[in-house]
Amino acid sequence: MPDYDTALLWLRRDLRLGDHAALHHALKTSRRVYPVFVFDRDILEGLPAADRRVDFIHRCVVLLKADLEALGSSLIVLHGRAREAIPRLAAELRVGAVFFNHDEDPAAIARDAAVTAELRRLGVVAHDYKDVVIFERDELLTQAGRPFSVFTPYRNAWLKKLGTEGLADYSTAPYQDRLAPLSPQPLPPLASLGFSPTDLVVPAGEKGAQALLADFLERIDRYREARDYPAVKGVSYLSTHLRFGTISIRQLAAAAWARGTAGAQAWLTELIWRDFFHQLLWQRPDLAQGRAYQARYDQLPWPNPPGHLQAWCEAHTGYPLVDAAMRQLNQTGYMHNRLRMVTASFLTKDLLVDWRLGEAYFAARLLDFDLAANNGGWQWAASTGCDAQPWFRIFNPVTQSQKFDPQGKFIRRYLPELARVPDAYLHAPWTLPPAQQQALGLTIGRDYPAPLIDHAVMRQNALALFKAAAASGG
Repeated sequence: MPDYDTALLWLRRDLRLGDHAALHHALKTSRRVYPVFVFDRDILEGLPAADRRVDFIHRCVVLLKADLEALGSSLIVLHGRAREAIPRLAAELRVGAVFFNHDEDPAAIARDAAVTAELRRLGVVAHDYKDVVIFERDELLTQAGRPFSVFTPYRNAWLKKLGTEGLADYSTAPYQDRLAPLSPQPLPPLASLGFSPTDLVVPAGEKGAQALLADFLERIDRYREARDYPAVKGVSYLSTHLRFGTISIRQLAAAAWARGTAGAQAWLTELIWRDFFHQLLWQRPDLAQGRAYQARYDQLPWPNPPGHLQAWCEAHTGYPLVDAAMRQLNQTGYMHNRLRMVTASFLTKDLLVDWRLGEAYFAARLLDFDLAANNGGWQWAASTGCDAQPWFRIFNPVTQSQKFDPQGKFIRRYLPELARVPDAYLHAPWTLPPAQQQALGLTIGRDYPAPLIDHAVMRQNALALFKAAAASGG
């Protein structure tokens, strides 16, 4: 006998029907389930009109609504403040429970607590589930009962637990007849939300995610070798779908686990890093407020030289791989993972700009922005985080360019002004002799910036900055 006559499924960063924890439990325990998605004003206010993420979400909602209508139901789509809209809808539909998948973002936790409290006042039960990661919160602890602060032991514990417990299957297909019968519901046009279409090229929706996964599984065995080269089709391109839940993390982990090759294991490790960063955010919600994981670096006196942040944001640093990466981000909303490390290292260790400013820039522009992963990645690169890059290891932007874009294919794609520069000079174009610059019709400092800084000099400055902080203990 079902526990509830009527229930509400509150969709958020889980825009799919397959392998869905909250939907699975809602359908199993309720006679009728109404799915709802809220375009939350608390999140949308302040975003630019041409925000690719909102465009992507809207496209996914359109497709999800169509999938539900093919099953004889529909998706209730609201535009308002979720804190108010969900309890109001629960009361209107007279549901016994609201089901949703929780999130580790402190703002989401606060919102969910407020909604749960109001539902309780209305006599409605709130059920929340783990769905965004494989292992969360305090599921993995050291033998001393503490959160892991080093990744490798965490990964080993993660793999051991997965091998022992396997992956839960939250199938929904057997129960889809319990979706509430609904005529097609109205869908607010993107313009009515205050947004405009963008140049988004990522395929949307659950089917788009599955197509990308199928393509990647044909290449996954080469992932370990190919993943660091931005001009090569080496990565999965699934990060946006994973961020908005158009594909299940369990499906991805299971695919990599079953494959078992070196490439698949390397990719699985990247998924484990994601779990690791989500666990950190749960354990340390102050990370979302700009606190450094390592307290001794919390008040590090970043010089923040005038003009450095702007040059980095606008791809005017004079270092081609850095500038090409920033143009990729600015033009597409995506940046290759190796280049995220390179550009973050360059901003913090070469330009001596506070990592928080770079974190905020990525947060505003990345289509796949995820608070836990973005914060974890930036603190790793800035050497302020958990199990971070040691402060005395500093990427050389020229050798990184030579190693990971040796023929300059990626650089030339995003910096066409350097297209005819010979490979020998492409990675450090300021070394191109004046006569050759003239022959190419290219003047460094006019057609492409001269280097903003001298890496060797700034490397020493960065080492001195961190050495002083390490010596003082904070």
